[in-house]
Amino acid sequence: MKKNINKFIQENSSCGGFLQSNIWKVFQESTDIKTFNVSNEDFWSNVLIYKLPFMGRYFYIPRGPIIGKNIQEGELNSAIGDLIKLAKINKVAWIRIDNFNEKIKKSLTNKKNKIVKAPHDMQPKQLFIIDIDKSEGDILSQMKPKTRYNIKLAERKGVQIEAIDNLLNNKKKIEYFFDLIEQTGNRKGINFHPKEYYQKMMNNIPKNNLKLYLAIYKEKIIAGALLIIYGEVAIYLHGASDDRDRNVMAPFLLQWEMIKEAKKRGVLKYDFGGVSMGEDNKKRKQKWAGVTRFKQGFSKNNQLVEFSGSYDIIINPIKYWSYRLAQKIKSVF
Repeated sequence: MKKNINKFIQENSSCGGFLQSNIWKVFQESTDIKTFNVSNEDFWSNVLIYKLPFMGRYFYIPRGPIIGKNIQEGELNSAIGDLIKLAKINKVAWIRIDNFNEKIKKSLTNKKNKIVKAPHDMQPKQLFIIDIDKSEGDILSQMKPKTRYNIKLAERKGVQIEAIDNLLNNKKKIEYFFDLIEQTGNRKGINFHPKEYYQKMMNNIPKNNLKLYLAIYKEKIIAGALLIIYGEVAIYLHGASDDRDRNVMAPFLLQWEMIKEAKKRGVLKYDFGGVSMGEDNKKRKQKWAGVTRFKQGFSKNNQLVEFSGSYDIIINPIKYWSYRLAQKIKSVF
């Protein structure tokens, strides 16, 4: 690809495309994930190869592939063909994508490769992204009154927010954040990544793109969050909080300070990550209810950014449908 890669990714992805960036690709490689790239002038696809016990390997293209607005049918057919060839060479059973549309459907029809809805989505289908290309006063005015109140309450209680990008001088604080992630996962029944994953993230993503923000109350770290800045989008990546001192509302002030920092960096959009609103999946909606309410409070009239969800391009039908059968049996037990 001769174009500016980051510019192409950012302009052709509705969420800014960070998970398709080479920054994310390099980080994934640090976790021992093998990666590939398939691209042409108007097509970009960073590919991760995953392995399942007994089921073999599959390709995953997070939030991709990314397709240029003016891509020609021949270009797309060629790129999809290259993906399928690469999959066969690496003996993967399917290719999982997050960006499925009519153009890809037509291209696959020509190649006679079946595509089906994946048994689960790899990424949230709905993202809560707000516009911060306005004054701080206007951003505050678009929040729900309770959110504004909680931000002010945290300030009155004396909660302090600290931004960290120097790993060597802040090892203890970073380690405490990792402990908070573990605590939060255990408390809410969420499977977070292990500590080593976050350590590699902070070691391999440039500090210009990644910062850790901590909320400190009475000299104790009570909440933390990782913030990614990529182009004109800031992404709230992972957050955690202590179950104690919940009454000081630290997560609200934490988000507000991250929004203000993103504004100073020239960011136009702030991505709060996944929510679940108006979905058919009642179990997921119920599980995400608290998180969704929290994020909604920062913009009461915000429109969601929606994705297709994950779809699988079948390469090896026997292996693929064996995997689906195993998934079905697993869901019963």
